[in-house]
Amino acid sequence: MALSRLAGLTSCQIADALIKLGVSSGGYIPDINRFSGGSVCGPAYTVQFVNAEDKDAPKPSQHFVDTVPNGSVIVIDVPPHTKNAVWGGLMTAGALARGALGVVISGRCRDLQEQREFGFPVYARDHSIVGQSPFTRPSAVNIPLTIRHPDERVTFPPVQVSPGDWIVADEDGVVCIPKDLESKVVELAAKLEEIDQKCMEDIKAGKGVQASFLKHRGK
Repeated sequence: MALSRLAGLTSCQIADALIKLGVSSGGYIPDINRFSGGSVCGPAYTVQFVNAEDKDAPKPSQHFVDTVPNGSVIVIDVPPHTKNAVWGGLMTAGALARGALGVVISGRCRDLQEQREFGFPVYARDHSIVGQSPFTRPSAVNIPLTIRHPDERVTFPPVQVSPGDWIVADEDGVVCIPKDLESKVVELAAKLEEIDQKCMEDIKAGKGVQASFLKHRGK
């Protein structure tokens, strides 16, 4: 039920609702764009990467793709300023075999032609020609992630992504909906969409943006 309700919303509608609900980031994971596939909506399965030289961080007993639950969206967080890819064509083949819905990477992907041939939704900050080794490695799965912008000069709030939180990604971007806010987001987004439709009708009729906003948004 939650999946179908959220899948009918855009990332922009969800972010607007989350802002109204007090989520400072609007759930927006910034600067992540679509490289292949279409829109995606599903529960998060999280993966934390670390720098390869980090010997203290734990190591998973299995390859993380082999542990992905059916019907999930893989969310990968990588160390800032990473230039290598952490996701390629072989990862997509494995994810498809596991029934994953897509992947969101706060880092880089590669094998772009292969990804587009698969049609698997891949969202990432950028792409690269070098793979994971010897630069980074997976460390933990199914744990809460704190995804920060890689540029420390950017003051945009970090986004918390916990396992099972809802991920919606489309051509506008990627948004994370905390599990406990799902119903409120759906309800509020519908109300905000109705308001925007009224604004659109008045603006198209030549009544002006400011007057339309004041009438329907109260500002």
